[in-house]
Amino acid sequence: MSAATAKPGLLLFGRRAGSVLLALLLLVAGVWTSWATAQHVMFVEDREQGVMTVARCEGEACSGSFAPADASGKPRRTVVIDRSIGERKGARVPVAVKPGTDEVVRTGGPGFLHAWVPLGGALLLAAVVIGGGLRHARLAWGVGLTGGVLLVASFATL
Repeated sequence: MSAATAKPGLLLFGRRAGSVLLALLLLVAGVWTSWATAQHVMFVEDREQGVMTVARCEGEACSGSFAPADASGKPRRTVVIDRSIGERKGARVPVAVKPGTDEVVRTGGPGFLHAWVPLGGALLLAAVVIGGGLRHARLAWGVGLTGGVLLVASFATL
């Protein structure tokens, strides 16, 4: 085998290996970023739960008071939540408190979907890499549609 015939095979292998690594990197980053919030939404038994009453929203965060769901929790005068909750002043939102902080995350179905939004974006980006770099159109469509459905469902429930 001459060097000229080995180059196309090496280039093809390099393109595929690079595409696989990039797609995996995107997916791992999406899961890692989502998990920072999702763990507090998925394992609410271990978290202090209650209801937040939105008082005001400024910048990228909303704040308000917290009333615990049971006697084991403590009421808080001010807790902070990500602004993307889509609520207005006076709205009551079911939340769980992040341990050791005054930050809360929305619970229930809408909170679960919102926590996994970064994974939805990563799935969309990975679909482009899978379709373009690996030339797996069906897999790319499946991954892309999964990411799109996750993003639309999150938007619809908030």
